[in-house]
Amino acid sequence: MNNLKQLVTQELAQAVDPQVREMAQALAAQYGDASRAVLFYGSCLRESQLDGLMLDFYLIVSDYRVAYTKRWLARANEMIPPNVFPFSYKKLAAKYAVLSEQDFTALNKEDASTVSVWARFAQPSRLVWFRDDAARAAALAAVECAIPTLFSLARPLVQSDEPLSIWRAGFAETYKAELRAERIDRSGSIVDSDPDRYALFGAAVVKSESALSADQARLRWKKLQRQGKLVTVLRLAKASLTFAGGIDYLAWKINRHAGTKIEIKPWQRRWPIIAGIMLVPRLLASGAVR
Repeated sequence: MNNLKQLVTQELAQAVDPQVREMAQALAAQYGDASRAVLFYGSCLRESQLDGLMLDFYLIVSDYRVAYTKRWLARANEMIPPNVFPFSYKKLAAKYAVLSEQDFTALNKEDASTVSVWARFAQPSRLVWFRDDAARAAALAAVECAIPTLFSLARPLVQSDEPLSIWRAGFAETYKAELRAERIDRSGSIVDSDPDRYALFGAAVVKSESALSADQARLRWKKLQRQGKLVTVLRLAKASLTFAGGIDYLAWKINRHAGTKIEIKPWQRRWPIIAGIMLVPRLLASGAVR
C-alpha cells in the first residue's frame, strides 16, 4: 500500500493543461524572487475546457514583506491570510491567494485557526511551479498535513474506520465552518466525484489514532465554525480592497451556487466594504449562504 507521502507526491506531480503551467509561471514571475511555489486546485482540475472559467491558484511566497512593494498589503496578509487577487493570462482568468511558506504549513495543520486551507488541500491539487527542490519539498510537506488534519477531527464524529464516511463527515463540517453559497449536502459530492481517490488516500491515514474524543472533536468544530465565519467576512471585506470587481464576483458566485438573483448597485461598487457588511446578514437570513 502506498503511504501518504507517496500519494501526495504523485498527485501533485500529475499533468495539467500546458496553459495552466504557463499561467503559473507568469504569476510567479510577478513576485520575482519572493515566489516559492504555485499550486492549482479547485473544480477546474476536472475540466478539459478552461475558457470562460475562473481558475484557482495558491501562490506561496518566502515572506510577505519581500513579496509586496506596498507595506499595507504585507500587513493585511499577515493579519488575515491569505490576500486574494485576480489574474489574467492570455485568454484565461484566475484568482490567486497568497500565503507565506510558514503560513501555508501552519494552516494545513490540526491546530489551524480556520479550515479554509486544509479543507481545500485535502482535496486534489497540482504543484504547477516551484522555485527549487527546497520549495517543492516544503509545499509537499504542507499539503501532506491536510488529510491527517481532516481525519483527526472527523473520525471521532463517525467512530468508524470506513474512509469515505470520514471524508463525508469532515467535508460536511468544513462547509459549516465557512460562509458558503453551496448547500451543505453538496459537500458529499466532493467525495462522490472521485471515490477511488478518497478511499486510497483515506486508507493511508485511517489507522492513525485521533487524539480527540467525540466530545472534544465537536467542541473543536464549533470553535472552527465561529472563527471561520467571522474570518470569512473579514476576508471578503479585505478582498474589496485587493480584488478589483470583487463584490461582483462574490454576487456571481452566490447566484451560481445558491440560485439567487443578487444585483450589485453602483453605490455598492463604490463602497464595497460597506456593501459587503450589509449584504452578509441578508444572505444569512435568507439562507443563501450558510
